Amino acid sequence: MKKNLTGNRLNKIRANILLGVITCLLFTMNSCGDAEDLISAAQPSADQTSAAVSHEKGSRDNAPVCLVPTTPGKVTYENDFAHVDASNISEGYVVVRYTGSSPKVKLQITGPDEITYTYSLNVDTPTDEVFPLQSGDGEYMVNVYENIQSNQYSMVFTQPIEVILDNEFGPFLYPNQYVSFEVSDNAIQKGADLCYSCNSDLDVVSAIYNFVITNIEYDYDLAESVQSGYLPDIDEVLATRKGICLDYAALMTSMLRSQRIPTRMEVGYAGTAYHAWLSTYIEDIGWVNGMIEFDGTTWSLMDPTFASTTDTEKLRSFIGDGKNYSVKYIY
Repeated sequence: MKKNLTGNRLNKIRANILLGVITCLLFTMNSCGDAEDLISAAQPSADQTSAAVSHEKGSRDNAPVCLVPTTPGKVTYENDFAHVDASNISEGYVVVRYTGSSPKVKLQITGPDEITYTYSLNVDTPTDEVFPLQSGDGEYMVNVYENIQSNQYSMVFTQPIEVILDNEFGPFLYPNQYVSFEVSDNAIQKGADLCYSCNSDLDVVSAIYNFVITNIEYDYDLAESVQSGYLPDIDEVLATRKGICLDYAALMTSMLRSQRIPTRMEVGYAGTAYHAWLSTYIEDIGWVNGMIEFDGTTWSLMDPTFASTTDTEKLRSFIGDGKNYSVKYIY
């Protein structure tokens, strides 16, 4: 990883300070654990970055490019309970539609790294849903389970799929069930506005990052009531200026992917708190693991939710060399 980038220096990312306690809750748990040693930031009352955005067009092409998953039906697998379109697995995604009648259904996808991802499938109407193949080349098992009672499930569909990716970044550029976006979204257009004056990918990351951490307020009420299977709506987050950790991550990931910057939304542990953060791929640098702060010479791990709600010095002390972070899932 390069440590010195002449001409691409980013300003330090700053957070306003107010005493408080942050708790984080993510979609798979009713509670993600307390971060008692963290301090929350002041809540912005308006778009704090709008005045700083230049109206002079940057040298980078910053028009949004939103890849659109398709279901051409060239390679499909199905039974009475599920339909799987694997026509575009080389692009890094598979499309699944539940066709049974159970009111509660789970999808599990296990990749060659043997990590099993569990999703809730839409059961209200037959809907094609997109899921990433984030574990690289190899065999994936796609299993669908219907709920029998309580937390008991029965497998109703299973299919092995052999994946060879044409583009290793495909899973981190396309939308999926958790990172859902399209070019008409207000959030994507906002991202394009933020990036209008940017000259590099680093400028784009900085512009989007600074906007999110200074304009999105942590939603403590939602954190206390959110249910398993919660999926973020990036336009709602932008409109309400509120969200939990998954909302922060999904909004940034969507904006960055629409700017052709491969971005991983990562779920795991920050200390003992179940949490979400981002990694981005920057040309000539590679993957920057964890959201970042750049002081002109050194990359530092920077989690978007903690960054917007935590005193800078406490944040730096907590994140340190990244050992407090443990990735469990990538979307």
